[in-house]
Amino acid sequence: MGKPFNRALTRLRKDFQLSIITLMGFFGVLGITPYAVYRFSQGNYPVGIADTIIVLSTLFAMGYAWQTGDTRKPGLFLVVVASLCATLIAIKLGINGLFWIYPLILLNFFMAPPLLALLATVAVLVALVIYARLMPGAVFESDYQMLSFIVTVMMASTLSFIFAQRARYQRKQLQSWATRDALTGARNRRVMDQELKVAVANKRRHDINSAVLVIDMDHFKQVNDRFGHAAGDQVLVSFVELTNRCFRHEDRLFRFGGEEFLLLLCNTNERGLRAAALQLQAQIAQHLKTPDGPVTASMGGAVLYTNERWQDWLQRADHQLYEAKRAGRNRIHIDTYQVPATA
Repeated sequence: MGKPFNRALTRLRKDFQLSIITLMGFFGVLGITPYAVYRFSQGNYPVGIADTIIVLSTLFAMGYAWQTGDTRKPGLFLVVVASLCATLIAIKLGINGLFWIYPLILLNFFMAPPLLALLATVAVLVALVIYARLMPGAVFESDYQMLSFIVTVMMASTLSFIFAQRARYQRKQLQSWATRDALTGARNRRVMDQELKVAVANKRRHDINSAVLVIDMDHFKQVNDRFGHAAGDQVLVSFVELTNRCFRHEDRLFRFGGEEFLLLLCNTNERGLRAAALQLQAQIAQHLKTPDGPVTASMGGAVLYTNERWQDWLQRADHQLYEAKRAGRNRIHIDTYQVPATA
């Protein structure tokens, strides 16, 4: 009991949107279920059914998010279902149902991107106003009441939109700082370890090949000593930009040392790894330069074995890098793929 609970808490701490769906779902189910029971006991079946749909949809969205790790789809699903049901409830209950529009605004902005949340809220408001004009007195007791409702909903929606946009931007900034190297924009060592673990899991479960290429700028200390750290920094930034242009979107570049990088190549065998290394070497020779001339790099690569630990995989590639540097630098050494003997 303790370990599953601790794992759940860890997921909630690491996944902000999952924690929001869980929290909103918990309070939504807790708050709406008594109303659903009350509506059925009073014979108000349309509203009772709408409340029940919201509760069941919330439970389904929470379960889907926990099972798949996808929080975007269940969030959008909840926004659509809750908006439709809240509109129905407001139409059926009149002024008493309008109070539920304000919690809906919060739900929308927590579950969906700010612009989509704003559009969903405006759509609910437009639907209620159109219905009120077609059926006078059914929703609002007077035009003044309707106008007051429109103004307060739009004020709440606008403020929520501004807050959500700002919070979204700040979360992206924090995530970037936590996962990216501040100088080059490459992914950092913390993310690298996680990505290597994922590659190992994919190899074990689905037999998907992965390869790593460890890259070290040759004599980089001399660049800093002769031209200053600003020139050295520019070489590193240019290298990351060059590498991102040359490789596929699914490939990952990490900076895990001063001038040392690791390129994770997905769905790649030994032949593909060697071709990628040669391509990168050519691009470096053509485009990467210091005030004193071209930059070179030594590279060591390895393809992941079945049932191999990510630490051992990385160590094999790092050993090949060492051999490349010992052989004279500006070289590529690839670990020959050979299944290790089993005991």
